[in-house]
Amino acid sequence: MGKAICLISGGMDSAVAAAIAKHEGHEIYALSFNYHQRNRREIESAKKIAEWLGAKEHKIIDVNFRRIGGSALTDDIEVPEEAEGIPVTYVPARNTIFLSFALAYGEVVNADYIYIGVNAVDYSGYPDCRPEYIEAFQRMANLALKRSVEGNPIKIKAPLLYLSKAEIVKRGAMLHVPFEKTWSCYRGGAKACGRCPSCKLRLKAFEEAGLRDPIEYE
Repeated sequence: MGKAICLISGGMDSAVAAAIAKHEGHEIYALSFNYHQRNRREIESAKKIAEWLGAKEHKIIDVNFRRIGGSALTDDIEVPEEAEGIPVTYVPARNTIFLSFALAYGEVVNADYIYIGVNAVDYSGYPDCRPEYIEAFQRMANLALKRSVEGNPIKIKAPLLYLSKAEIVKRGAMLHVPFEKTWSCYRGGAKACGRCPSCKLRLKAFEEAGLRDPIEYE
Protein backbone atom coordinates (compact mmCIF):
# COMPACT_ATOMS: atom_id res chain seq x y z
CA MET A 1 0.00 0.00 0.00
CA GLY A 2 2.99 2.34 -0.11
CA LYS A 3 4.84 4.47 2.42
CA ALA A 4 3.22 6.78 4.97
CA ILE A 5 4.72 9.61 6.97
CA CYS A 6 3.08 9.48 10.41
CA LEU A 7 3.26 12.56 12.60
CA ILE A 8 3.67 11.16 16.11
CA SER A 9 3.51 13.54 19.04
CA GLY A 10 3.44 10.91 21.77
CA GLY A 11 -0.22 11.59 22.42
CA MET A 12 -3.25 9.38 22.10
CA ASP A 13 -4.64 10.77 18.84
CA SER A 14 -1.43 10.58 16.81
CA ALA A 15 -0.84 7.03 18.05
CA VAL A 16 -4.28 5.92 16.87
CA ALA A 17 -3.88 7.69 13.52
CA ALA A 18 -0.53 5.96 12.98
CA ALA A 19 -2.04 2.61 14.00
CA ILE A 20 -4.70 3.11 11.33
CA ALA A 21 -1.94 3.74 8.76
CA LYS A 22 -0.25 0.51 9.80
CA HIS A 23 -3.58 -1.39 9.72
CA GLU A 24 -4.14 -0.11 6.18
CA GLY A 25 -0.89 -1.77 5.16
CA HIS A 26 1.49 1.16 4.85
CA GLU A 27 5.20 1.14 5.64
CA ILE A 28 5.56 3.63 8.48
CA TYR A 29 8.02 6.51 8.52
CA ALA A 30 7.54 8.22 11.88
CA LEU A 31 8.16 11.93 12.33
CA SER A 32 8.23 13.70 15.70
CA PHE A 33 9.35 17.11 16.90
CA ASN A 34 11.31 18.37 19.83
CA TYR A 35 9.77 21.82 19.76
CA HIS A 36 11.06 22.65 23.27
CA GLN A 37 7.63 21.97 24.68
CA ARG A 38 6.93 22.19 28.39
CA ASN A 39 6.62 18.43 28.78
CA ARG A 40 9.56 16.45 27.47
CA ARG A 41 7.70 13.22 28.27
CA GLU A 42 6.03 13.54 24.86
CA ILE A 43 9.28 12.73 23.05
CA GLU A 44 9.84 9.55 25.05
CA SER A 45 6.26 8.48 24.36
CA ALA A 46 6.72 9.17 20.66
CA LYS A 47 9.80 6.91 20.59
CA LYS A 48 7.85 4.10 22.24
CA ILE A 49 4.94 4.43 19.82
CA ALA A 50 7.25 4.44 16.79
CA GLU A 51 8.94 1.31 18.09
CA TRP A 52 5.59 -0.39 18.67
CA LEU A 53 4.55 0.48 15.12
CA GLY A 54 7.70 -1.11 13.74
CA ALA A 55 8.50 2.13 11.91
CA LYS A 56 11.05 1.87 9.11
CA GLU A 57 12.54 5.15 10.36
CA HIS A 58 11.80 7.56 13.17
CA LYS A 59 13.10 11.08 12.74
CA ILE A 60 12.94 13.60 15.59
CA ILE A 61 13.35 17.15 14.32
CA ASP A 62 14.43 20.00 16.57
CA VAL A 63 12.29 23.13 16.10
CA ASN A 64 12.64 25.65 18.91
CA PHE A 65 9.18 27.17 19.36
CA ARG A 66 10.32 28.54 22.71
CA ARG A 67 12.28 31.21 20.87
CA ILE A 68 8.94 32.44 19.52
CA GLY A 69 6.82 31.79 22.62
CA GLY A 70 3.19 32.85 22.79
CA SER A 71 1.87 29.53 24.09
CA ALA A 72 1.55 27.92 27.51
CA LEU A 73 3.27 24.88 26.02
CA THR A 74 6.37 26.78 24.90
CA ASP A 75 6.54 29.84 27.14
CA ASP A 76 6.36 30.76 30.82
CA ILE A 77 2.58 30.98 30.76
CA GLU A 78 0.49 29.05 33.27
CA VAL A 79 -1.42 26.08 31.88
CA PRO A 80 -5.10 26.70 32.69
CA GLU A 81 -7.52 24.13 34.07
CA GLU A 82 -10.34 25.46 31.91
CA ALA A 83 -10.23 26.59 28.30
CA GLU A 84 -12.47 29.06 26.48
CA GLY A 85 -12.24 30.03 22.82
CA ILE A 86 -8.78 29.43 21.38
CA PRO A 87 -6.81 28.60 24.55
CA VAL A 88 -3.32 29.69 25.55
CA THR A 89 -2.11 26.12 24.90
CA TYR A 90 -2.46 26.80 21.17
CA VAL A 91 1.01 26.85 19.58
CA PRO A 92 0.99 29.33 16.68
CA ALA A 93 1.36 27.66 13.26
CA ARG A 94 2.48 24.34 14.79
CA ASN A 95 0.60 22.01 12.45
CA THR A 96 1.56 24.11 9.43
CA ILE A 97 5.25 23.76 10.30
CA PHE A 98 4.96 20.07 11.18
CA LEU A 99 3.07 19.23 7.99
CA SER A 100 5.62 21.16 5.94
CA PHE A 101 8.42 19.02 7.36
CA ALA A 102 6.29 15.94 6.65
CA LEU A 103 5.92 17.01 3.01
CA ALA A 104 9.69 17.39 2.67
CA TYR A 105 10.32 14.02 4.33
CA GLY A 106 7.63 12.41 2.21
CA GLU A 107 9.14 13.67 -1.02
CA VAL A 108 12.60 12.40 -0.04
CA VAL A 109 11.43 8.87 0.85
CA ASN A 110 8.79 8.80 -1.91
CA ALA A 111 5.83 8.44 0.45
CA ASP A 112 2.26 8.50 -0.83
CA TYR A 113 0.55 9.60 2.39
CA ILE A 114 0.91 11.76 5.46
CA TYR A 115 -1.15 10.74 8.50
CA ILE A 116 -1.98 13.34 11.13
CA GLY A 117 -4.12 12.84 14.24
CA VAL A 118 -6.09 16.10 14.18
CA ASN A 119 -9.65 16.01 15.46
CA ALA A 120 -12.43 18.56 14.94
CA VAL A 121 -15.07 17.11 17.29
CA ASP A 122 -13.76 16.85 20.86
CA TYR A 123 -10.76 19.14 20.62
CA SER A 124 -9.32 22.29 22.18
CA GLY A 125 -10.47 24.84 19.63
CA TYR A 126 -7.22 25.00 17.69
CA PRO A 127 -7.70 26.55 14.23
CA ASP A 128 -5.25 24.12 12.60
CA CYS A 129 -7.37 21.10 13.54
CA ARG A 130 -10.35 22.05 11.36
CA PRO A 131 -11.39 20.24 8.16
CA GLU A 132 -11.06 23.43 6.12
CA TYR A 133 -7.47 23.80 7.30
CA ILE A 134 -6.55 20.26 6.18
CA GLU A 135 -8.30 20.84 2.84
CA ALA A 136 -6.43 24.12 2.32
CA PHE A 137 -3.07 22.55 3.21
CA GLN A 138 -3.74 19.74 0.76
CA ARG A 139 -4.38 22.27 -2.00
CA MET A 140 -1.11 24.01 -1.16
CA ALA A 141 0.77 20.68 -1.05
CA ASN A 142 -0.54 19.85 -4.52
CA LEU A 143 1.27 22.94 -5.81
CA ALA A 144 4.41 22.74 -3.70
CA LEU A 145 6.22 19.51 -4.51
CA LYS A 146 8.11 18.15 -7.48
CA ARG A 147 6.16 14.89 -7.35
CA SER A 148 2.88 16.84 -7.19
CA VAL A 149 3.49 18.81 -10.37
CA GLU A 150 4.57 15.54 -12.00
CA GLY A 151 1.13 14.11 -11.24
CA ASN A 152 1.84 12.12 -8.06
CA PRO A 153 0.81 14.27 -5.06
CA ILE A 154 1.16 13.21 -1.44
CA LYS A 155 -2.27 12.76 0.15
CA ILE A 156 -2.82 14.08 3.66
CA LYS A 157 -5.01 11.74 5.68
CA ALA A 158 -6.69 12.76 8.93
CA PRO A 159 -8.61 9.61 9.87
CA LEU A 160 -9.76 10.94 13.25
CA LEU A 161 -11.08 14.25 11.98
CA TYR A 162 -14.78 13.53 12.53
CA LEU A 163 -14.54 11.10 15.48
CA SER A 164 -15.34 11.90 19.09
CA LYS A 165 -12.61 11.28 21.65
CA ALA A 166 -14.52 8.23 22.91
CA GLU A 167 -14.67 6.86 19.36
CA ILE A 168 -10.91 7.43 19.04
CA VAL A 169 -10.32 5.43 22.22
CA LYS A 170 -12.53 2.60 20.94
CA ARG A 171 -10.77 2.56 17.57
CA GLY A 172 -7.39 2.51 19.29
CA ALA A 173 -8.48 -0.37 21.51
CA MET A 174 -9.56 -2.35 18.44
CA LEU A 175 -6.11 -1.80 16.94
CA HIS A 176 -4.38 -2.71 20.23
CA VAL A 177 -2.77 0.72 20.60
CA PRO A 178 -0.64 0.69 23.78
CA PHE A 179 -2.31 3.67 25.44
CA GLU A 180 -0.07 3.17 28.46
CA LYS A 181 2.82 4.40 26.29
CA THR A 182 1.04 7.63 25.28
CA TRP A 183 1.07 10.99 27.02
CA SER A 184 -1.55 13.74 26.83
CA CYS A 185 -0.95 16.01 29.85
CA TYR A 186 0.07 19.60 29.13
CA ARG A 187 2.07 19.86 32.34
CA GLY A 188 5.52 18.46 32.94
CA GLY A 189 5.06 16.28 36.02
CA ALA A 190 6.07 12.70 36.61
CA LYS A 191 2.39 11.76 36.43
CA ALA A 192 -0.44 13.26 34.38
CA CYS A 193 -2.09 16.08 36.33
CA GLY A 194 -5.69 15.07 35.58
CA ARG A 195 -6.74 18.74 35.69
CA CYS A 196 -5.56 20.41 32.49
CA PRO A 197 -7.96 20.51 29.51
CA SER A 198 -6.10 17.74 27.68
CA CYS A 199 -6.22 15.38 30.68
CA LYS A 200 -9.91 16.13 31.17
CA LEU A 201 -10.69 15.33 27.53
CA ARG A 202 -8.74 12.09 27.77
CA LEU A 203 -10.34 10.95 31.03
CA LYS A 204 -13.81 11.77 29.71
CA ALA A 205 -13.10 9.83 26.51
CA PHE A 206 -12.05 6.67 28.33
CA GLU A 207 -15.04 6.93 30.65
CA GLU A 208 -17.48 7.31 27.74
CA ALA A 209 -15.78 4.44 25.91
CA GLY A 210 -16.24 2.23 28.98
CA LEU A 211 -12.51 1.58 29.28
CA ARG A 212 -9.84 2.28 31.88
CA ASP A 213 -7.14 4.78 31.11
CA PRO A 214 -3.89 2.87 31.83
CA ILE A 215 -1.66 5.88 32.60
CA GLU A 216 -1.09 7.18 36.15
CA TYR A 217 -2.59 10.43 37.37
CA GLU A 218 -1.73 12.57 40.38
